[in-house]
Amino acid sequence: MGIRLNHILAGALAAALVLPAVSAADVTLPRTLAWSAYGTNSSGYAQAVAIGNMLQNKYGTSLRVLPGDNDVSRMTPLRTNRVDMCACGIASYFGSEGVMMFADPEWGPQPVRVITTSIASFGLALAVAGDLDVKTPADLRGKRIAYVRGDDALNKGTEAYLAFGGLTWNDVERVDFPGYGRSFDGIIAGQADASFTTTVTPPAQQLASSPRGIAWPELDHNDTEGWKRLTDTAPYFQPHRITSGAGGISADNPYYGASYPYPILIANADLSEDTVYGLIRAMNDNFDDYKDSAPGAAGYSLENQNLKWVMPFHEGVVRYFREKGIWTEDMQAHQDELIKRQELLASTWATYMASNPPRDADAFRDGWMKARADALTAAGMNPVFE
Repeated sequence: MGIRLNHILAGALAAALVLPAVSAADVTLPRTLAWSAYGTNSSGYAQAVAIGNMLQNKYGTSLRVLPGDNDVSRMTPLRTNRVDMCACGIASYFGSEGVMMFADPEWGPQPVRVITTSIASFGLALAVAGDLDVKTPADLRGKRIAYVRGDDALNKGTEAYLAFGGLTWNDVERVDFPGYGRSFDGIIAGQADASFTTTVTPPAQQLASSPRGIAWPELDHNDTEGWKRLTDTAPYFQPHRITSGAGGISADNPYYGASYPYPILIANADLSEDTVYGLIRAMNDNFDDYKDSAPGAAGYSLENQNLKWVMPFHEGVVRYFREKGIWTEDMQAHQDELIKRQELLASTWATYMASNPPRDADAFRDGWMKARADALTAAGMNPVFE
């Protein structure tokens, strides 16, 4: 089975980091790499096992994984340098922007860099009761749409799908639910009509098996105006041909919708360029060794990488793509703009923290979000979150 992944102990990790690096086929990696990830029953953790086996077998590098129950617990070890990387979700983007759970005195905008991402066969979409005549997001006008209290990421996804159809929350009936699962219970019970989810999640399967059935409003990939509205609202989404999901979605019956990567492997900007270069090269040179070893692992393929996404790539990754002849001047210009955005957010955060901001959590967040939006707008950048 290759290596056994263990929880990281601070003392053991500190000792491991002083071991010399090992090389194979011009790839230089430390003896031990550490990253945080989703829980042990997640596909992200299983992918880490598969990649870790490859690294051990090919390079003698041990991968140690610290599983985390939520976004903050996964990113905290990265912030405190207990791990080298985080196999995170879209919260990594929220962290880089300093919004939602990161609009907090302990956090603020994070200097993260992308190493690689995985795009799998599923998508992220609004699941709609199948007994309604909803074929596109524009058909959701006047419908009862779930709003999940305390889950900003889900609600932002809903907002993005509505925006594709030229709608806002004001054009639908918002129905609040205390949790994600309860929103699907509400659809089945006739209390709501749609909720945001992944196409493969069990609640979506349950809705598909219910008397109401399930429908997925299609996002026309040629509708440039619709996509602009969607990405202005949530720029981390991208068009995706979805081939797995509830309601009969398959390779023979694809659904044209949207997705964003999961996991997103990130590091801090100051992680060694040689380490990152070695890892991304190892993952691409030995892709066949792990692509079929865990659900979703095939999503790390080179052709699945979006090189003009919403967070900057690590310099070690840029170096690798330059060597491959893939990295273009246009990509570099996009990279430079993303780094400029991060630097502006960091300086705005420093100024805000030095201004004796309110101690009340809500007042602190409101003040920061205004300062952030003002700074980005003045620089000609889309605040996205306001």
